[in-house]
Amino acid sequence: MSNPRRIDGGRLKGLVTATFTPLRADGSANVERIPEVVDYLVERGMVGLYVLGSTGEGLSFTEAERRSLTESFVQAATGRLPVIAHVGCECLADARRLAEHAQQVGAAGISAVSPLYFKPPSIEALVESMGLIASGAPSLPFYYYHIPAVTGLDFSMLDFLRLGAEKIPNLAGIKFSSPNAEEFAACVEFAQDEFQLLWGVDERLYDGLRAGAEAAVGSTYNFVSPLYRKLLAAFAAGDHAVAREQQTRAQEIVDTFVAFGSRPAQKAMMAMVGPDCGPCRLPLQALPPVQNDALRKALEDIGFFGHATETVA
Repeated sequence: MSNPRRIDGGRLKGLVTATFTPLRADGSANVERIPEVVDYLVERGMVGLYVLGSTGEGLSFTEAERRSLTESFVQAATGRLPVIAHVGCECLADARRLAEHAQQVGAAGISAVSPLYFKPPSIEALVESMGLIASGAPSLPFYYYHIPAVTGLDFSMLDFLRLGAEKIPNLAGIKFSSPNAEEFAACVEFAQDEFQLLWGVDERLYDGLRAGAEAAVGSTYNFVSPLYRKLLAAFAAGDHAVAREQQTRAQEIVDTFVAFGSRPAQKAMMAMVGPDCGPCRLPLQALPPVQNDALRKALEDIGFFGHATETVA
């Protein structure tokens, strides 16, 4: 019997893409574009896909749409790399049903963010809530999506692992989207081989690696993966000067596009170098043409397109 705390029986190592959801101009899901997107990410050296999370605008879709999209991503991946489906919802019962569906269609893992409006008042309530979701897919590894800047929840993730180890049988670890590298390191030390912490702050990947990360989930890996792959290779070779240099470049890219609106700008950047994933869904809005042109010029000025198209062995 497979271990429900392991992705495909092992541990993720490398870059996992927080994948964009392709949309048409009217905001409807463009499932026909998903195979092209997945092929592109496979070619770019990704080791997994994290779908329908923040980058994939998952909470903006209906339950029926999320089922269709999850199945489409799993089918497009065709066993080439694992798909982790984000199933978090404001309604825990909906999230549990999405988890059950993800298991039925062959996802390799599930993940969930906490409800954002009615927030769990304690670490015990958070663990109980995530346990309810995870119980919908008992055979799949479950990763709690820790993103305190969005949820407003900043409970100790060390406490989450300690309590979750007892209460959530298929707890695999945490998607740790917080820059608190010290807390991450403490969680890695506690986790040992039982759980895995996935680093989730692109512009500080070097810090995550120093804190013990083996794998990272990020949105910028969609369109500038060669830079991060060079960073990983340099770190593995002990060349910290080169690793820091690549991280500085990544930080410059992030600082540049954030000024244009993070999510819309990133979708625009994906269209500039890879498959066009369309606009964002309301309440987010696509960049107007004049801003898109300004973003392209700003990216040209910092050498983004060279980093994005570089060939990395």
